[in-house]
Amino acid sequence: MQGSNDPLRTDGARSIKASLLSAFPAFQSPNFRRYFPGQVVSMVGTWIQMVAQGWLVLELTGSAFDVGLAAAASTLPTLFLSLIGGVIVDRYPRRTILFWTQSSAMVLAFILGIFALTGTVTMPIILLLSFLLGCVNAINVPALQSFLSEMVEREHLSSAIALNSAIYNGSRVIGPAIAGVLIAAAGTGTAFMLNGFSFFAVLLSLFMIKAGQRNPSGTEPVHPVRAITDGLRYSWRHPLIRTIVIFIAIISIFGWSYVTMLPVVAKRSFNMDATGLGYLYGVSGIGSVIGTVLISMYSGRVDRLVFIAGGTILFALSLIGFTYTLWLPLALFFLFLCGFGLVAAVATMSATIQGTVEDRYRGRVMSLYMMVFMGFMPIGNLQVGWLSEQFGTGPAIRFGCLVTLFAAVVIIFYSRRVRSDYQRYREELKL
Repeated sequence: MQGSNDPLRTDGARSIKASLLSAFPAFQSPNFRRYFPGQVVSMVGTWIQMVAQGWLVLELTGSAFDVGLAAAASTLPTLFLSLIGGVIVDRYPRRTILFWTQSSAMVLAFILGIFALTGTVTMPIILLLSFLLGCVNAINVPALQSFLSEMVEREHLSSAIALNSAIYNGSRVIGPAIAGVLIAAAGTGTAFMLNGFSFFAVLLSLFMIKAGQRNPSGTEPVHPVRAITDGLRYSWRHPLIRTIVIFIAIISIFGWSYVTMLPVVAKRSFNMDATGLGYLYGVSGIGSVIGTVLISMYSGRVDRLVFIAGGTILFALSLIGFTYTLWLPLALFFLFLCGFGLVAAVATMSATIQGTVEDRYRGRVMSLYMMVFMGFMPIGNLQVGWLSEQFGTGPAIRFGCLVTLFAAVVIIFYSRRVRSDYQRYREELKL
């Protein structure tokens, strides 16, 4: 029997470690290794709450529009507060900001859980707490995105962004599955409380991370209005950032909104309970994880604009197929492709922006990106909810797919011009 110090086993372990670090170079950073597990636990809890809230609203009101309204309430503040959040992120230590935002989200989860457990929860309470959580996320999300640049080297940033996206989407596999079982066994209140406790994991990770160097927007603080204006001007003049921000707006309104309707599809098309809904989210999440892993491994070898457009086309065609099938195995396959295509496109967009933006504008540019991505979701949630009430959920989702398909074709058609404008922009900066 060979001992634990067997040289062959040791060499094999080193080879596996080297291969993993080569495929996922962000893990070469000790801070990212500390960050990763805490964020996984926290995001699983977040997805548990998202599924539980959608199910709770559907049980309280039975309205697809109300499901979209509750989702919109949590993202609407992003539309108005993200730009201010970007100024805060560029001015103050990002780890400190994250401590406060994560703690605030934890308190809101506990409050919602208490209302649900005591049977006193109402639709206005859900809307108010969702709105407050949206206010927190308007600062938390750009802070988290910008903090990634402090945890890893710049050449590993694409890997870190892809892995961070993998955390979000991997949680879509685990969180909804847990939520389905938990809701059936103990109710939505317990799901909200579990999410509250999950925040302790990310707070511990932040405590263990050694504070990185903050990227200030300048040597002297400027007036917030001027700081916002400078960030907007910089984003508009930058050809790649401008193109991606416009495209993510279309994705946010007409593509991502399908997630809001999954509880309705589960109940009305497939006669599923909360557990079945978890399967729908989970299969989409598996596709998303695979998409983000491929981004981490091959982001530097593929034309990013083509990757963005190709992922979007795959997503839209698969989602159209999903709306036409009533055979569950085929529906799950289409959802898998949806998750793969959509997240491959979105993760590539985020990595492209992070890789090209100047450090002094990072917080403001990421706040603009997240303002458009998350802040425009209420528009998408409301439009898909209203169209579902008027024409049915299938036609509502298919309309969004057609719009995103058209936008992807436009991206492909103009990709050469965008690359040419970007090269000219870089040359002008050197002069």
